[in-house]
Amino acid sequence: MDILSFLLISLKLLFFIYKFAFAIDSISSSESISDGGRTLVSENGRFELGFFSPGSSNNRYVGIWYKKVPVKTVVWIANRINPINGSSGVLMINSIGSPVVVIRQNKTVVWSANSTKEAQSSVVLQLLNSGNLVLRDEQSSGDGFSRYLWQSFDYPCDTLLPEMKLGWDLKTGLERRLSSWKSPDDPSPGDFTWGVELQGNPEIVMWKGSNKFYRGGPWNGIKFSGGLDLKHNSIFEVIFVNNEDELYYTFKMIDKSMFSIVVMNQTRNLRDRFIWSETTQNWNMYSYVPRDNCDNYGLCGVYGNCIITQSPNCQCLEGFKPKSTGYGDWSEGCVRNKALNYSKLDGFIKFNRMKLPDATNSWVNKSMNLEQCRVKCLENSSCMAYSNLDIRGRGNGCAIWFGDLIDIKQNSNSEQDLFIRMSASELGTKEGSKMKIVVIVTATAAAAGALLVGYYIYKSRTNFGRRPRSYKEAYTRALKQIEKDEKFKIEHQKEMATSTKKSPNDKQDKVATAARNYS
Repeated sequence: MDILSFLLISLKLLFFIYKFAFAIDSISSSESISDGGRTLVSENGRFELGFFSPGSSNNRYVGIWYKKVPVKTVVWIANRINPINGSSGVLMINSIGSPVVVIRQNKTVVWSANSTKEAQSSVVLQLLNSGNLVLRDEQSSGDGFSRYLWQSFDYPCDTLLPEMKLGWDLKTGLERRLSSWKSPDDPSPGDFTWGVELQGNPEIVMWKGSNKFYRGGPWNGIKFSGGLDLKHNSIFEVIFVNNEDELYYTFKMIDKSMFSIVVMNQTRNLRDRFIWSETTQNWNMYSYVPRDNCDNYGLCGVYGNCIITQSPNCQCLEGFKPKSTGYGDWSEGCVRNKALNYSKLDGFIKFNRMKLPDATNSWVNKSMNLEQCRVKCLENSSCMAYSNLDIRGRGNGCAIWFGDLIDIKQNSNSEQDLFIRMSASELGTKEGSKMKIVVIVTATAAAAGALLVGYYIYKSRTNFGRRPRSYKEAYTRALKQIEKDEKFKIEHQKEMATSTKKSPNDKQDKVATAARNYS
């Protein structure tokens, strides 16, 4: 072997050793990550943690990004509020007392993550295949959230990864909410946020500052009532968990080889979902919300129904009229045509394919059926509407709303029905219109029947050999003749169907006989 070949083999070996030495997914309390030094790489090679500068900024941050994606895609940042000036930052574990993950610049702590749990042994900081950065006991293993002393998934930034939870840990009171970057150069929290609202019937909500910007509507067992149709989605599965311990939204990939992220976009005021395309080597837009004008929160005011296919988009629900006389002014919404009685005499009108109203002032019961829900609503004068909690199968559970209803939308993708309370007089008008139709049809049928009987009475009086002694006798004869005619009609139909081989004369004889009997 010549010297050149030996050197080449040695270089390859050194490169392999270098790569192996630096491609690690965890550090212990005696190790650290320095700016410009090694990084953490998840075991599957999908995610990487290290120091970086966003956009045109010179500030330094510790973040996690997709390693295999050529477009730099940062999914989490530790010190997004406190950036580092210069390249002297260090990420390490402080194991004195309760374990703490810290970022130091010289002797100053720039960021820290405290654990509320006691470590049972020495600890490690590990970047998992899911993109979750966890602090755990060195002896523990696995992907169970309960085993972690601390995890980055509990403190999301602007990006939701598969199996990351958006919502609440009801046992500890921890809320996980997404917040946008202020700008492409500044990852500090913007005023565009997304989370799960706890009050009443829980639902996912986006806020612009302290104001609601978009609602997905409550979960109905299949989807969020105002959300996209997910029946034919073969890429990811949406999951909504609501129990005594947790309340959260998440998603998981059906095809684990695919990448998908949900990102809060401060610039466009949108929540975007992207799917990575190996073909184009770029993130392709899969969906976004708000999708249209009707997704803007409360656009049509109280009792206003937003229908994107109509102009104007805002329409009053049946039984309501615009409160404002100004053209195009829907800020005050709609008012009832007829006031409620606030009694059990009130009833409900069913509205199909609806995005359910804002659920802040609502109440739910998982065990009630729809009829029990209706009765429960009538018992409370503040109850304005009710619906099934879960629409799967025949439907079950009860959700009722108190006070004025707002942010209602006609949603062609929804299978959700909403029952809105109406006064007895309003329902009487509605039922009265139906009754008029029934009366007209009935009267028409009765008149036609009377004319037919009259015709046969006339025929019986003129064609029978003896004139009937009374109207009653004529009426009886007419009914008998009608009955005979019906029997003949049935017999004639049978003959037409089964006696095609008989001569026309046979059929004529039967007709003649019937005619003689009639006369």
